[in-house]
Amino acid sequence: MNISNKMIHPEIRTIGKIIRFIIPYFKTSTFKLSRHIIGVLKKKSCKDMCYEQIYIPRKERRVTEDLLRICVYSPFERKKKATGILWIHGGGYGLGVPEQDEAFIRRFVLTYNCVVVSPDYCLSTIAPYPAALEDCYTALMWLKENAALYDICPNQLMVGGDSAGGGLTAALTIYARDKREVAIAFQMPLYPMLDDRMITKSSQNNDAPVWNTKSNENAWKLYLGSLYGTEDISPYAAPARLTDFSNLPPAVTYVGDLEPFYDETVNYMEQLKAAGVSAKYKVFTGCYHAFDIMAGKSTPAKEAVEFLMKNFEYAQNHYFKEQPFIV
Repeated sequence: MNISNKMIHPEIRTIGKIIRFIIPYFKTSTFKLSRHIIGVLKKKSCKDMCYEQIYIPRKERRVTEDLLRICVYSPFERKKKATGILWIHGGGYGLGVPEQDEAFIRRFVLTYNCVVVSPDYCLSTIAPYPAALEDCYTALMWLKENAALYDICPNQLMVGGDSAGGGLTAALTIYARDKREVAIAFQMPLYPMLDDRMITKSSQNNDAPVWNTKSNENAWKLYLGSLYGTEDISPYAAPARLTDFSNLPPAVTYVGDLEPFYDETVNYMEQLKAAGVSAKYKVFTGCYHAFDIMAGKSTPAKEAVEFLMKNFEYAQNHYFKEQPFIV
């Protein structure tokens, strides 16, 4: 799927050209270098909302650090019955920090009375699957267990994320459904990274800006480690491999039609719908991966944000899931 510049939406075309020139695709070395560069985003203050860095014990010892850093965002004036959101950053599973997604987080906290917990999960350049998933689950359980401390409605815990964070969102909802220790009321897997097999048309020979087939292949190799290329891969690692979509939380997403994840995103949402799960998505013509971040002032980006927040507001008013009682 060769992506010419003419195919790209005119408002995001120039930025796409620049990105494609600077980073044609992500190599293993690029992930490692970018991880250190993006790491400078870690900070200790946030001007328009409360920002805490909390270190919690890791239940599994996949990495050398015993503690997992989570970032907790909340309004300065906290209200009762807030919605609790676990927000998972993107980065191909191999780079990124929670602070890079503060644009997403800020909308939830400042406009919709939310408390957002974002885990600094283990990256694939440090340890492969299941380290990242286990970190996200640890953070989700912390959110459940500390809901009262932050005036969060315990029956309205939600999960969201972009790109690899979207993939982890989908994986986490499946994992939580099966473990039955915590209930998720709603999920927002934005243009998620779901399928290691790269068998869809949009994922093959795709040379779009930001993220393409070469980047995708290298990222999956890092994330899956020795499992890559085998059939012994769980839906917890690659959610597109899921066969039972029942009893998953309602979902919303959006995706560009030029990016590698286009087909797998649409397929996943349609399978949710076929299983009776409320699932809404919007496709943006002429848009590449993470267009909403790379060209935030463009018309497609603004429409994507509006679509997401409109559906989130509906979910906040209608979707609740009682937490299981665990002896």
